[in-house]
Amino acid sequence: MKIHNHLILTFGTALMLFSCGQQNQNSNGALSSSAAEKVYVAPGEQDEFYAFLSGGYSGNLTVYGLPSGRMFKEIPVFSQFPTSGYGYSEETVPMLNTSHGFVPWDDLHHPDISQTNGELDGRWIFVNGNNTPRVARVDLSTFETAEIIEVPNSAGNHSSSFITENTEYVVAGTRFSVPVPQRDMPINEYKGNFKGALTFISVDPEHGHMAIKFQLLMPGFNYDLSHPGRGKSHGWFFFTTYNTEEANSLLEVNASQNDKDFIAAINWKKIEEYVNNGGGTKMPAHYAHNVYDEHSHTGTSTMRKEVLTVDPTKVPGAVYFLPTPKSPHGCDVDPTGQYIIGNGKLSADLTVHSFDKMIAAIEGKKFDGEAYGIPILKFEDVLAGQVKSGGLGPLHTEFDGEGNAYTTFFISSEVVKWQLGTWEVLDRKPTYYSVGHLMIPGGNSRKPFGKYVVAMNKITKDRYLPTGPEMEHSAQLYDISGDKMELIYDFPTHGEPHYAAGCPAELLTTNSKKIYRLDENRHPYAVTTADGSKVIRDGNEVHVYMSTIRSHFTPDNIEGIKVGDKVYFHITNHEQDFDVPHGFAILGQNSSELLVMPGQTKTSVWEPNEVGVWPFYCTDFCSALHQEMQGYVRVSPANSNVELKWSLGE
Repeated sequence: MKIHNHLILTFGTALMLFSCGQQNQNSNGALSSSAAEKVYVAPGEQDEFYAFLSGGYSGNLTVYGLPSGRMFKEIPVFSQFPTSGYGYSEETVPMLNTSHGFVPWDDLHHPDISQTNGELDGRWIFVNGNNTPRVARVDLSTFETAEIIEVPNSAGNHSSSFITENTEYVVAGTRFSVPVPQRDMPINEYKGNFKGALTFISVDPEHGHMAIKFQLLMPGFNYDLSHPGRGKSHGWFFFTTYNTEEANSLLEVNASQNDKDFIAAINWKKIEEYVNNGGGTKMPAHYAHNVYDEHSHTGTSTMRKEVLTVDPTKVPGAVYFLPTPKSPHGCDVDPTGQYIIGNGKLSADLTVHSFDKMIAAIEGKKFDGEAYGIPILKFEDVLAGQVKSGGLGPLHTEFDGEGNAYTTFFISSEVVKWQLGTWEVLDRKPTYYSVGHLMIPGGNSRKPFGKYVVAMNKITKDRYLPTGPEMEHSAQLYDISGDKMELIYDFPTHGEPHYAAGCPAELLTTNSKKIYRLDENRHPYAVTTADGSKVIRDGNEVHVYMSTIRSHFTPDNIEGIKVGDKVYFHITNHEQDFDVPHGFAILGQNSSELLVMPGQTKTSVWEPNEVGVWPFYCTDFCSALHQEMQGYVRVSPANSNVELKWSLGE
């Protein structure tokens, strides 16, 4: 069915009327209740939940408290971060290496917390890089990026990074199908020639280390979002698709022709068995695998040379298509694993598939044709029900663990609560404005913590003081502990949050690492005692082994450095007290300052290009004598005979 102009006009008119109606509402309505009490966290008290919001085009992950909405931390993942020196220090530069070279940015969309038996376990959080396809693992004991793996044969790593219920795999599904392997070919030969890669990355159950197990090379559709089966559907993974037309131009029209697109149901257990028995084809590839070692405080980058690919038609019974109206975005599975929700952006209704009916249809071979050799199940045979009059533009659904689902509607700017099984709409609340995704802590697991829902809105106008054409995005917090949702708070969010993950704070606080033990520091340039500080020349390279402690550097005066030298400052923080980092910066440093955690070692490179006496200092206020925490480097001409020497207190 084609989308006609009058339908587009109807949607547009509805949006304008709805937005105008919202703007005329009393914006202070939430303050007339006890909402302020529900979000107030008194001085010295702590939030009940951690919320991890994707930073979108910031390339980083942000950490907020709920219900306060306070931002606690920005975790650098794919982007350089001068605050800590991530991506600038010699130890972290390798983390941003790719097959395309050093890429200091990405578009981070979808965080997902590790699980055991379908419940959040709080060990790691996985996030995706959408632009240069990558998946990262953040260690939740340190809140630092521990590993990044590049995904070959992929483009637009969007249906990522979602995990199976025992964290066996994290998936990375391509948004843009491309030639596999990449080659020079006409774009108008897209149909039938481009492929979509669904990559299953195994996760070591003890250490979390990632490795690409296999890539499923699918038809050249766009693969949008995904979620794993759980409970009875464990062993399956579900991906929404759009552009089943395989259009390559003006997709807003040409990729909206079909009445139904698909949810791809992937039996990864069956494919895993096939691969373990020697199935699949090894394909040459070139991709980076970057790992940060917590003990050496150093990242390393390794280039991988091949990947195992699987043709879905070679594994009968492993892949099926579930017809789903229309251009579905979110693909969400309820806590029981029974219901698979397809959020069709251009559908008037919300479609819910039944896992039991899907299995029965597969066993009964109730197919409605095939696409590229993959069976298409009959829509009526897998349909559990439809949510009528949900709203306009459904995007994403999460669950409260009490038999209720919550769906965002982008066009009508609202969150809608409905009941699983009866498909009855129970409540709806407006958002301000154009809500994308939402998050209930644990809402995509077997055990949601259904107290709050966070709506992540795309348009911020008239919610906050204007700050020019660009404003931070807006999140809104709803109390869902009662029968009706209650809007209780607005707070700005950094970058463009697409998705979020949340968990109880108590899941993380007991394992939080407060310091790095100095006696466990295995950095090759670590200085574990001040007496070990030294300066060594090797040709035109100079290595400064430096220690810091409140409130001085050792050494604090260095002479004998020459123009043209490459000076490596290896700085070890000797503090063993929580939350006492030390910073380091030197005049003319053309990378960034460093922020060195207690017991940690980091390295900054400085290349002086003129003679003089150049100060360095601590950038993080650490004591009453912080201003006195400084030193000097004397730089002499390149042909100078000034002796290399260093001192403290002379």
